[in-house]
Amino acid sequence: MWEGQGLRVFLLCLGGALLCSFATEASSAPREREHSHRRRLSLHRHRERGKEGQVLHRSKRGWVWNQFFVIEEYTGPDPVLVGRLHSDVDSGKGNIKYILSGEGAGTIFVIDDKTGNIHATKTLDREEQAQYTLTAQAVDRDTNKPLEPPSEFIVKVQDINDNPPEFLHGPYYARVPEMSNVGTSVMQVTATDADDPTYGNSARLVYSILQGQPYFSVEPQTGIIRTALPNMDREARQEYDVVIQAKDMGGHMGGLSGTTEVKITLTDVNDNPPKFPQSVYTMSVSEDKVPGEEVGRLKAKDPDLGENGLVTYRLVEGDGMSVFEISTDSQSRDGVIKLKKPVDFESKRAYTLRVEASNTHLDPRFIAWGPYKDSATVKVMVEDADEPPVFMVPNYSFEVEENAPEGTAVGRVHAKDTDVANNPVRYMIPRYTDVEQFFSISPEDGLIRTTRPLDRENQAWHNISVSATEIGGHHQDTKVRVNIKVKDVNDNAPEFATQNEVLVCENVTPGKLIETVSAVDKDEMAHRQHFHFSLAPEAVNNHNFSLKDNRDSTASIYVTRKGFSRMTQDVYFLPIEINDNGMPPLSSTNTLTIRVCSCDSKDTILSCNVEPHILPAGLSTGALIAILACIVILLAIVVLFVALRRQKKEPLIVFEEEDIRENIITYDDEGGGEEDTEAFDIATLQNPDGANGFLPRKDIKPELQFPMRPGSRPMANSVDVDDFIKTRIADADCDPTAPPYDSIQIYGYEGRGSIAGSLSSLETVTTDSDLDYDYLQSWGPRFKKLADLYGTKDSADDNS
Repeated sequence: MWEGQGLRVFLLCLGGALLCSFATEASSAPREREHSHRRRLSLHRHRERGKEGQVLHRSKRGWVWNQFFVIEEYTGPDPVLVGRLHSDVDSGKGNIKYILSGEGAGTIFVIDDKTGNIHATKTLDREEQAQYTLTAQAVDRDTNKPLEPPSEFIVKVQDINDNPPEFLHGPYYARVPEMSNVGTSVMQVTATDADDPTYGNSARLVYSILQGQPYFSVEPQTGIIRTALPNMDREARQEYDVVIQAKDMGGHMGGLSGTTEVKITLTDVNDNPPKFPQSVYTMSVSEDKVPGEEVGRLKAKDPDLGENGLVTYRLVEGDGMSVFEISTDSQSRDGVIKLKKPVDFESKRAYTLRVEASNTHLDPRFIAWGPYKDSATVKVMVEDADEPPVFMVPNYSFEVEENAPEGTAVGRVHAKDTDVANNPVRYMIPRYTDVEQFFSISPEDGLIRTTRPLDRENQAWHNISVSATEIGGHHQDTKVRVNIKVKDVNDNAPEFATQNEVLVCENVTPGKLIETVSAVDKDEMAHRQHFHFSLAPEAVNNHNFSLKDNRDSTASIYVTRKGFSRMTQDVYFLPIEINDNGMPPLSSTNTLTIRVCSCDSKDTILSCNVEPHILPAGLSTGALIAILACIVILLAIVVLFVALRRQKKEPLIVFEEEDIRENIITYDDEGGGEEDTEAFDIATLQNPDGANGFLPRKDIKPELQFPMRPGSRPMANSVDVDDFIKTRIADADCDPTAPPYDSIQIYGYEGRGSIAGSLSSLETVTTDSDLDYDYLQSWGPRFKKLADLYGTKDSADDNS
């Protein structure tokens, strides 16, 4: 009935299962078909009016499509008929050909080009691809000319419940504090279903708990796990294994399901107070223990973990709070009781302590469950020990006068045995503290005596040790320091601080201060004690020098006359008496040496040695030998000098070093031109103004002197070396005392603008030379002779 109205579309519902799956869409299908029917009718009427009124000549497309559906996972023996395409221009004569293109065309979907039936040749999986977009077109079978414009349609894969729910992130691990309230959220688990969530109940999941009841529960729709029991105690059970199931189809029968494991751990809170395992502890300590040593340990147990289980200890009461102290071991968390002060068995034999243990960190939520502390009693017993003797004082200090006779009592030390036995004590001085054995001690009563007279100036202090050992018992000993000071006695006379000579000039004026002397004394000087100086009795009447006591332990020496002479007496000895005013007073006579010296007018000392007036008449044998040796050495030097000069073959002309012409004639080799400055100062040659005067030959005595030619001296400020050389050549030509003409004269300056190299022929090859000397012709008249010699030679060679 649709063939004359447009394109016919058939939707074939395959199988009872497909009809059931469409049940939910039954209400919408009639509306779609009615709308499609109305659309096809409107298209047909529009085309008819075009024919009658001849208004529209454009052919209208008659394709009207609905979506095609094919069930997934179909496993029947024949291909599934998806639908049928039919055009209203198809008269049924087979002259129209249907073409299908797009996704899966030709492979998954095939079309009968005559009937337009579309079949699915393969099993489809909606989870791999949910729909396919295809394009249909009707063409003329003979000419392949399109009869209708191409149009797209969609083939949707109808979902079935073929995928179970999956927990992609399992297994899960969760933590929740112990003692949490009922309903406390632990965590949320989520499962996924690959089926279509928009169609049916294939992807609608419901969660349930399979294992973990009655401790935990799960919300069916959200998958949130919550606590189901109150007061779950970690100390009773810490871990729980929970199994959660997710089931599709809304949890109804026939749905697929998946499970996952959740390991839930209870975390710790401070809900337990510390507790001592026993109420009374007994400890002991020996009386020979020193402060800081450990007495014992105790520990309160707290089942909580981490900082919730930290315990601190303190002493709260007892008669031993000032003697003992307690601290917490950071590793073992034990309470360590240590000795704070020494204990004495003879004084007190037992102590009682009250120790309290408490938590460091409290949880405010559980304070009402407290108190979070516990206490215990500690009894400490003091044990008797065999202690060494004890000296009455920690150290002793004694004094003894120096030079005291042997056996002089220095002082007494005393020690006693503090044990109950109270054994007698024996004393001794360890030899390593008194190596030279200056002292001895009575073993019974501890009296220290000297063994010889002591000298304070050698050693003012003696630091020794005395050892006390109890007789009987374990022979324990103890030592004490004894410091002995040697008291000073005035037994050393004063003397000069220095023993230097005093130097005085021969022309010294009377009354001049020549020296200030001072003294030293090895003995100790008392407060306001000073030395007194005076001339010795034998020097009181001398007329040369006088002494003045300055009353500050120094004295000034003055000259009392003038006219000292070293020839008469060069050294004077002045005896001076020095008194130390000590108890008893001691004095000594010291001699001051005064030497007479020769001085200039400014009193500067020139010499202090005696000058002899008469030389000795003869020489000793040693002096003669020395003189002969010097003569032999001089002769050897002369012979060596002559040999060296012969070897060098020095020229006969010798010039003084100060003569600047020495730089012109001093070589037996060739000069190097302007750049040769190794053997002479070129600056001197370039400034010939300083060279003047006549310089005679030193090897030949001239018979007459020729004066300088007038006008031969260069003008001041002249630096023309060329004129200077010409002048000297002219002087040499006219001077018979000048060197002969065949002598070699070398000049360090070859004229301004000289481009010539060396004129020496020493390095010229003796064989035939191919050098060209024609350039010598252009050097001027001074080189004319040289140019003629070499040029002639070359010309002769060429002619031959």
